[in-house]
Amino acid sequence: PSFGFLFDIDGVLVRGKTPIPAAKTAFQKLVNSQGQFLVPVVFVTNAGDCLRQKKADQLSHLLGVPISQDQVMMSHSPLRMFKRYHEKCVLVSGQGPLLDIAQDLGFCQPITIETLREKHPLLDVVDHDRRPSVLVTVVLFGEPVRWETNLQLIIDVLLTSGYPGNPYCHENDAHIPVLACNMDLMWVAEAQSPRFGHGTFMVCLENIYKKITGKDLKYEALMGKPSKLTYQYAEYLIRAQAAERKWKQPIQTLYAVGGSAALSQDDEIDNSWENELASTAAACCRSVLVCTGVYNPHTEVPLDTRESITETVFHGHRDFRFEPGLVEPDHIVPDVDAAVDLVFQLENFAP
Repeated sequence: PSFGFLFDIDGVLVRGKTPIPAAKTAFQKLVNSQGQFLVPVVFVTNAGDCLRQKKADQLSHLLGVPISQDQVMMSHSPLRMFKRYHEKCVLVSGQGPLLDIAQDLGFCQPITIETLREKHPLLDVVDHDRRPSVLVTVVLFGEPVRWETNLQLIIDVLLTSGYPGNPYCHENDAHIPVLACNMDLMWVAEAQSPRFGHGTFMVCLENIYKKITGKDLKYEALMGKPSKLTYQYAEYLIRAQAAERKWKQPIQTLYAVGGSAALSQDDEIDNSWENELASTAAACCRSVLVCTGVYNPHTEVPLDTRESITETVFHGHRDFRFEPGLVEPDHIVPDVDAAVDLVFQLENFAP
């Protein structure tokens, strides 16, 4: 095969914990009688509350086909490349086994909000033996459970340059680096209406920071769909699968089922970490939107991009530019089974 699939999960394969009926049918077409995939497949999710292996096990159970952790890309997966932060003491925010996730990604000194909260009342800044390591980076894996606690302590860390026991310092123009995964404003579960996602938490954090300091919160990196870094890393996983199966034909086209193409980021964000993955890029990435998730095929996209400031159609992150051409899908189909059929037809691929 000269193509690969990037499958979104929520709203495409499942709604909450309930599989979408078309998903099992679709995946029977993607594997042979031994359960081996006939084309390279990567599951790209903005979830960040578990390890890749757990998500792979869940998908295997739901879809009835064997899926390995190397086929799963969580919102935080690209953090494996941020080696310059792995030895530093980082504050992690989100849900799930945060320390396990952080250590699996390569971080050697992660500290959770809960640990910081427990130590903070007893913080002794005079006795250096009892003083915790200075926090030098904040990593936002996903929306936490107690938003007010996380917002308060993250602001404390940012406004004290990593020493939350100290008074706020407003003179500093820069704050310690913030790495954020998953910018989804909303996501689809079993409820009839979309639910708040991590992007909503980030909107709160950004506005609190600006209200207090008068300055914009700046991110060292943003990852998760629709960032270019996420698609480049997913393509790297696709190529790795093709190499493992000894498929000689280069991967020319990626089909993002349930997702849009990557959006353009504002220039202030340093994208130098993308260079490792950009060497052998596929010719194109085509979006195949399905009508089982958040996507509404009846929503009109404004032709004038200046209107995006007031239009509610663009729910993307503050640091991504609204470009109608990147939001409009290449194809619209009813469900994931129809998406697989369409791609096989476009590629003249006969399993």
